[in-house]
Amino acid sequence: MLLLALRSVRQRPGRFLATLLSAFLGAAIVMTFNSMHDTAGQPGVDPVSSETLRTAAGVVGGYGTLLVFFAVASALTVNVRQRAAELELLRCSGATPGQIRRMVVGEAVVVALVGAAAATLPAVLGGRLLLGVFQDTGQVAGSVDHSFGAVALSSGVGITLVASAGAALLALRRVTRGRRPRGTGRRPFFAYTALVAGGAAACSTFASSATDEMLMAFPAQGAILLSVGCALLAPRLLTGVLGRLAPGGASGWLAVRNLRQRADELAGTLMSLILFTAVSTATLTMQAVESDEVAASGLVKSVDAKNLETLNYTVVGIVVVFVCVMLVNSLYAATTYRSREFGQQRLAGATPGQVLGVVGAEGLVLTVVGLLFGTLAALAGIIPFTVVRSDAVLPGQLAGVWPAVAAVGAAATVGTLLFTARRVLRTPAVRAVGATA
Repeated sequence: MLLLALRSVRQRPGRFLATLLSAFLGAAIVMTFNSMHDTAGQPGVDPVSSETLRTAAGVVGGYGTLLVFFAVASALTVNVRQRAAELELLRCSGATPGQIRRMVVGEAVVVALVGAAAATLPAVLGGRLLLGVFQDTGQVAGSVDHSFGAVALSSGVGITLVASAGAALLALRRVTRGRRPRGTGRRPFFAYTALVAGGAAACSTFASSATDEMLMAFPAQGAILLSVGCALLAPRLLTGVLGRLAPGGASGWLAVRNLRQRADELAGTLMSLILFTAVSTATLTMQAVESDEVAASGLVKSVDAKNLETLNYTVVGIVVVFVCVMLVNSLYAATTYRSREFGQQRLAGATPGQVLGVVGAEGLVLTVVGLLFGTLAALAGIIPFTVVRSDAVLPGQLAGVWPAVAAVGAAATVGTLLFTARRVLRTPAVRAVGATA
């Protein structure tokens, strides 16, 4: 089965491109920040610089690990779902479930190794740039030299391999078990647990003082946990919103009908949008409020405050990159897979413009739902922080942050759907319908 996995990757490299891109970016980010551990461990590094470097590596490295898993899992789930007929054929030919698992996991591991190897040089360059940022802001001494050693290399390769293998097993389990009744399994339990924990973390902000150095930690963690809870309930949320929509026109009606039928398949896209909106909006808004309050008081930011600001912006940047990759990968693969469906619609009398109208409506609904619940999760953290820090309820900074976040999310979702659908529609309808679904 391992030989079959190698042949599968070699014969169809395009199918694994999304997984390779996710593994490459994940390994690059993990190795870049974990190289700060190697740098901090060098002889002669002062305690302040060492603490700054280790904090950055620990916080962003943790976020990077989770994002690697989600990104690879999203790409592999789409890949395995589209190969359901092929896997069923292997099973009918005598392959055991264990052999199929080894083949799929083997493919994921091969792709992860290639991605991690390709990410090594960019990670070295990225680590040097990151150290330069810390030195330019005075958080790390200028005499500290960058080091890329065993911690960075082993963590990057190890995390990428483990995340890829685990994501492959999870994706295969979802597909081979078929569609389970909604509300069963462990997902609702974890979702409601995250919602309760997030609400408790956000409410605990009111027990802190405005000058507490850890004031931002509680609402930020609350917003993240609430967004995770909403993301885990993505199929339910999408179905609930669609049940209350009464669209006008044929395109709107067909778009809502398609989304209802594909709610479980689109859960990954909606999860990405919710997490992106909540994390980006909450972090950027609270950081803007904190910076304005410090500037208004006439105080100078401490080293810890600068570290927190740098980490916040870095985390948001990583989230934006990964979410865009996840959205583009999953939407591109899912829309390309619908070529037969689009061909049938055209043979039934629909024009290419009408098909694009349906796809655009689907993207608009997905964007609105993702932004809605992501914004609610973000506000649950922003409002307590703003009340305690500035005695206001809704900060004025939100008016500048939220439109930018919404624009990026909408462009990634609707833009990818329309671009991919337009490419798919270039295939003649008869040929698309004749292709294997």
